[in-house]
Amino acid sequence: MDKVEGSASYSDRLPPSKLITILCIDGGGVRGIIPSTILEFLEAQLQKLDGPEARLCDYFNIISGTSTGGLVTAMLTAPNEHNRPLFAAKEIPQFYLDHSSKIFPQTNRGILDNAKKWIHDMVGGPKYDGEYFHGLLRELLGQTRLHQTLTSVAIPAYDVKLRHTCIFTTQKAKTTSLEDPLLSDVCIGTSAAPTYLPPHRFQVKSKIGEREEVREFNLIDGGVAANCPLTIPYGLIPGVCKGNPTFFNQGNGKVLILSLGTGSSTRAEAEKQEITADIAAKWGVVDWLRYTNGLSDLFSPAESDISYYDNASILALSQLWLGDNKIEFLRIQHNFTNSESGTLSSMDIATKENLESLVRVGEELLKKPVTQVNVETGHLEPVVHNDQENLLHQETNQEALIRFAKLLSSERKDRIRRKNSGMAAGFTSTGL
Repeated sequence: MDKVEGSASYSDRLPPSKLITILCIDGGGVRGIIPSTILEFLEAQLQKLDGPEARLCDYFNIISGTSTGGLVTAMLTAPNEHNRPLFAAKEIPQFYLDHSSKIFPQTNRGILDNAKKWIHDMVGGPKYDGEYFHGLLRELLGQTRLHQTLTSVAIPAYDVKLRHTCIFTTQKAKTTSLEDPLLSDVCIGTSAAPTYLPPHRFQVKSKIGEREEVREFNLIDGGVAANCPLTIPYGLIPGVCKGNPTFFNQGNGKVLILSLGTGSSTRAEAEKQEITADIAAKWGVVDWLRYTNGLSDLFSPAESDISYYDNASILALSQLWLGDNKIEFLRIQHNFTNSESGTLSSMDIATKENLESLVRVGEELLKKPVTQVNVETGHLEPVVHNDQENLLHQETNQEALIRFAKLLSSERKDRIRRKNSGMAAGFTSTGL
C-alpha cells in the first residue's frame, strides 16, 4: 500500500495522467450532512488503499459546491498550518451536528410569539441574523484566500447588485488578485439563502503600482443560479489539462465525475398538492406564492432539471468524442418520500433529532442502488450494467464508491510514479 504522507500545494501538483476527477456537491442547508456522510465513506475507502493521511483533495482535480456544498468544498480544501486539509471528511458530519442549531437557532414560542415572528420574517428581514455563522467561518478560515485551496475549487454565488452569477475559482484567484477574496467571504456569500440569511457585501482590494483597485461583491446564495453545480467544473478542465496538453489526444484520457445531492422533495410535494393548468389559471399572486412555497417549488426543480439536462448533453457529447467507456459518472441523490417531506427535507430545522435523521438518510443511501435522472420525466431510475462475467448487475452506491476509490487511488499513484521517474519533465505543475 502506497501511503499518502503529505500533499503538495495546489501549484506544485502534477497534471492528470489518465483521469480528470471532479466532485460536485449540491446546496441544501442542514441537509449538507447527507453528502458529508457519503464523503466520509469515500475518504475511508481511500484510506484503506493509501493510508490514514489520505484526503479527498489529494484525489480530485476540481471540487465544486453551492451554498452548503460550497461550505463543504472549503472545509475539504482549505489548508491548515501543515498545508493539509482543515477537515477530514469524517469530521464534517460532526461539524453539522455541533453548529447547525446555533446557525439556525430553534426556539419554542407561544402562538402569539410565533405569529409575531412570522410577520417579521415576511416583511422585516431574514429569518436568521447569520452572526454566529459568519463568526464561525471567520474563526475557522481566518485569512485563507481562495488561491490557497489545496485543489482547484469552483463555488457559485449571485451578485444582486450586478444581477450576475459569480463563480469563484482557484484558477482565476491565482491569476487575478481582484478575484481572490477571503475564502470565508466566498462561503458566507454562497450560503446567504434569501429569507434565511442576510446577503453578504464585501470588497477585494488590489494595488497595482500606485493605484489601488477595488471590487465590491453583494452576494446571495449560489443556489439562485446553480443549486446543483454539475456543469460548472467543465469550464475548468482546460486549465487542469494545461500541464498535459495532449491528455485527450492520447486516446486514453478519461473523466470521473461524482455528483452528490442533498435530497429532493419535489415529487413528494407534488403528490401533496396537485397543480394543473386549470387550477393555476384561477390563481392570483398570493395563490402562486402560497401553493408553490414562494415559487421555489417551481424554480428549484426547474433549475435542477436544466442542470441535469445540460449535464446529460455534455456527457453524451463527451462519450461521442472520447468513447462510451471514457466517462465515469455517479450521481447520488435521495428523493424524500411523502412522509419525509416537511421536517426532514427542510433547510433549517436543526434539532438534534432531525440532524441525526439526516445522517441516517446518508447512511441508508449508501445501501441503495445506483440511479440516474431520466431527463424526460425527472424521475430517478435504476442503472443496470454488465459485470465482469457479462451478467446484468445493479450496483449499490456503496459498491460504486468503492469502485471509484480504486480508480482515484490508481490515478494518484500513476501521477506519483510519473513524478518520481521524471516522466513529468516538460509539463507545468497544475492539476490534482
